Amino acid sequence: MSRKILFMGTPDYATKIFEEIVNSKYEIVGLFTQPDKPVGRKQILTPPHIKQFCVQSDLKLPIFQPSKLRNNDEVKEQIIGLKPDLIIVAAYGQILPREILDIAPCINLHASLLPLYRGASPIQESLLNDDPYTGVTAMLMEEGLDTGDILGFKYLKITDQMEVAAAFDHLSEIAAKLTLSILNRFDSLDARKQNDSLATLCKKIKKEHGEVNFNNAKELYLKYKAYSYWPGVYLNSGLKLKDITLLEEHSINSKGKILEIGSDFVKISCDLGSLKIKTLQAPSKKAVNASDYIRGKRLNIGDILI
Repeated sequence: MSRKILFMGTPDYATKIFEEIVNSKYEIVGLFTQPDKPVGRKQILTPPHIKQFCVQSDLKLPIFQPSKLRNNDEVKEQIIGLKPDLIIVAAYGQILPREILDIAPCINLHASLLPLYRGASPIQESLLNDDPYTGVTAMLMEEGLDTGDILGFKYLKITDQMEVAAAFDHLSEIAAKLTLSILNRFDSLDARKQNDSLATLCKKIKKEHGEVNFNNAKELYLKYKAYSYWPGVYLNSGLKLKDITLLEEHSINSKGKILEIGSDFVKISCDLGSLKIKTLQAPSKKAVNASDYIRGKRLNIGDILI
C-alpha cells in the first residue's frame, strides 16, 4: 500500500517536485499553497504556479490556500482529515507550526547544502557568494528555521554564466529526483544532525537589494546573476542593467565610463574591472538595445553612464 502524501508548495520550484510525485506510485491526498495574489500593473488576481499546474492538468485533489497556519484550528483539522502518512514541503512560503509538525513526519526540500543558507533565499545567496557548488537538502522539519535532521542531499555545480532562473530550473529537477529517492527509502534512512557551528542565514529579498554601482565589476555581475529574475539590478538613477557579461575583474579604471560602443552592446568600466551590457531600461520605459540607448542619450566613449 503506497503512502499518502500531503504536499505544501507554491512556486515553479515546488511544482516540479509535485509533478514527480503525481507521476509516481504515491498518492497525493491534498495540496496546500499560498493564496491567489494580485499581479502586474492591473493587479490581476493570479493563482500560484503550482495551482495553475493542477488546473491545467485537470488534477482532481483538494487545494487549500490559508493565509496563515499558526493558531488555525481549521487548517489543523483539514490536515488531520486528509490522514497523510508524510507531508512534503518545498518553498511553501510559511513556517509550519508545531501543531502541524506533530500530525505526520514533514520533509522539506531546501535549495541549499544545509546548514549553509538557512532561510528564504538560498539560491540567490549561493550566486552572490560565487560558490562553486550548491544543491538540495532533504530534511525532517522541526520548529527551527531549516534546522532539522538531514535525510539526504544532492549537489549542483554552478557554472560561470549560470543565472538564478537556470539555477532554479536545475535545482527543481534535482529536488524532484531526490524526493522520490527519499520516499522510496524513508523507512531505512538514518537522519543526521546538522552542524550548527557551520550554519549561515539568508533573508527574504527586497527590491532595494537590486541597487548597484560601478565600484566592482565582479560584485555587480554576481548581483546580476542572483537578481536577474527579480528584482533585477539598477543604478541609483533607476536605470536597469540587463544581459550583463563580466569581461575582467582586475583593471583599475574610472567608475561608469563608456569604454566601447558596439553594434548591440556597451563596454563599461568599474573602479575595478569592466562589464559588457547589452540591454538598458530607463524607469517606466521599455528595455532597449544598450548601444541604441547610449546613442539616444547622445553619449560617447569616455562619457559616464548614470
